[in-house]
Amino acid sequence: MSRTDVIVIGGGHNGLVAAGYLSRAGRRVVVLEGRHVVGGAAVTEELFPGFRFTTIADGVGYLPDEVRRDLKLESHGLEIVPADPVLVAPQPDGSALPIWRDTARTVAEIERYSKADAARYPAFLELMGKIAKVVGGLMRVSPPDLPDLGWRDLRALLPLAGPLRSLGRKNFNQLLRVLPMTVADLLDEWFESEALKGAIAANGVRDLTWGPKEAGTAYALLYRWALSGTGPFRSAGVVRGGMGALTQSLAEAARSFGAEIRTGSRVERVVVEAGRATGVLLAGGEKLSATVVASSADPHATFLELLDPHSQSAKIVRQVRSIKYRGSAARIHLALRELPEFTALKGDGTAALLGSPIQIAPSVTYIQRAYDCVKYGESSPRPYLDILIPSLLDPGLAPPGQHVMSITAKYAPYHLRDADWSDRKEPFIEVVLDTLAEYAPKIRDAVVHRHALVPPDLEATYGLREGSPSHGEMTLDQFFHMRPIPGSARYRTPVAGLYLCGAGSHPGGGVTGIPGRNAAREILKDG
Repeated sequence: MSRTDVIVIGGGHNGLVAAGYLSRAGRRVVVLEGRHVVGGAAVTEELFPGFRFTTIADGVGYLPDEVRRDLKLESHGLEIVPADPVLVAPQPDGSALPIWRDTARTVAEIERYSKADAARYPAFLELMGKIAKVVGGLMRVSPPDLPDLGWRDLRALLPLAGPLRSLGRKNFNQLLRVLPMTVADLLDEWFESEALKGAIAANGVRDLTWGPKEAGTAYALLYRWALSGTGPFRSAGVVRGGMGALTQSLAEAARSFGAEIRTGSRVERVVVEAGRATGVLLAGGEKLSATVVASSADPHATFLELLDPHSQSAKIVRQVRSIKYRGSAARIHLALRELPEFTALKGDGTAALLGSPIQIAPSVTYIQRAYDCVKYGESSPRPYLDILIPSLLDPGLAPPGQHVMSITAKYAPYHLRDADWSDRKEPFIEVVLDTLAEYAPKIRDAVVHRHALVPPDLEATYGLREGSPSHGEMTLDQFFHMRPIPGSARYRTPVAGLYLCGAGSHPGGGVTGIPGRNAAREILKDG
């Protein structure tokens, strides 16, 4: 039996970030990934000859500057190509609302829909930007162990002092009021234009199964805003080579610090002796011994599959079984023989607009109606679509003159009533194409190949329980000290030597690497 300092279970981006920080600090680290390639949900795959797609997580992710800097990712091949505008929102009347990085330019665009909204938009950015800084600060600290709050917990919260001070007393009250709000109510207080409200609200529900009129979606918007790096509320651009290039750079960074990464190595269980994790057993029977085991698998897999549930308290088993996953997005990939024509996006600058994220979410009501079907176990008949054509910014993803298009389509719930996704996948693809054709009428003529992943596919192939890329819904009842369960929010589990470092732990999902970074910090604190 070989021995090392730390075994990291799972080679997704959070596991690789944790491995990078731990090996950088001098720990001997082995990363064990069950698939043939690292990356987890952040991979690039050639689904058709010559056409390479970012299969699940797309865009540039939300990896913070400190992770890129600390792990020297640019020196390991990471190249980000930014997009401007940060999103384009086509409307049913044939117009389009772009949101630019430059506030003045966006104000001029909003004026076409509402002069009052254009006047209020800068103040909205200023206040929400301040609140988002506090949310960003919350992401980087280890949550307190409530109700057993000690001096160590309070000291860990000190980094929040600066962002909270910058809010001031009046805006601090706004922070407390805004976080639990519906994003629809928040936007109704500021704006009247349906086009603008729909463009912003969509980013409050993209990784949720809620609609914009559900409580806590304002927090989900601010979560993405805090990491966007663009000023407005979402990140925009592509990683050259697809998101798989980002995770490859993370793997190379970890290796440069001495980490060993083994693919095709599925962990069957965590070995526990005398109440302490002492290593892992691989599917082939090999045992590896370590002082520390860090799992980037989802909490259900960690507590109830990698560990023996009978060895844990009934309370913990009940809490873990109560975690809500509820994936509700399908990923549809199109290989295109030519660039599609959008009715609203023609003339000078079209390529720049098409190279940005394109949202089919023309109003809050549209998004809410797309969600309503989930309550009855149905997929949306007119889904909200988040679309990228990354080959415009990174031509190497497709053959010359051709393109790749990836669509996140909501809502496609994991659980269907009186139906099965094996029968409903193709009809849902048609619904998505019908919806897209309302804005790009000739889209079907451009499609050479198509490939779809519905939530059961995401679970079976990529290990995303119920198709949830966040390893659990990003709702307020699964937030901060309650993520994944009370008592394990500080990355430590009740099993000594076993830590959590995946998206199921604080602060949650998205390609941020923050759970992995935070977990590595706590492991190093414990010696």
